[in-house]
Amino acid sequence: MTKVGILGGTFDPPHYGHLLIANEVLSELNLDEIWFMPNQEPPHKKKSESVENNDRLQMLELSIEGNPAFKIEKIELERTGPSFTVDTMKILNERFSDHQFFFIIGADMIEYLPKWHKIDELIELVQFVGVERPEYSSKTDYPIVYVDIPAFEVSSSMIRNRVQHGKTVRYLLPERVIEFIREKHLYGT
Repeated sequence: MTKVGILGGTFDPPHYGHLLIANEVLSELNLDEIWFMPNQEPPHKKKSESVENNDRLQMLELSIEGNPAFKIEKIELERTGPSFTVDTMKILNERFSDHQFFFIIGADMIEYLPKWHKIDELIELVQFVGVERPEYSSKTDYPIVYVDIPAFEVSSSMIRNRVQHGKTVRYLLPERVIEFIREKHLYGT
């Protein structure tokens, strides 16, 4: 059975924090692959209106190139409306019946689990993997496998803000992504 970690998000832009989480979970849980799954419309937050899905996909492709264990799963970009994880996991489990899925979430989402759409059904479809974030509690009654991740405080919103204000984002995201942002004049560049 192929063991696959799924890391969902807006990836607006993808950064080294995403890659660090993916690599640590891959290694710690001895998974075969990590699938980065960009959201179309996450139900819990708004994605940036200024960046097209295709640009987010291209940045993600640039971020993961060179790592054969990292893939992109576009299932949520192919659907319209809010992306509910339970619907996505039903489809993935049907398409890939020989796979075991591990859904990676940060402590902010662990706190939010009781509010997830059809959470009781979802926990039957996928194993959640929680990664710590210092400002959030990771206590929950739901079955979660925890993976310690080295602290690296970076977020897509922080990067967008830095880019808009002309500050450096070097060492926060891959150089090829920085070049892409400049070439496409994203985030107010």
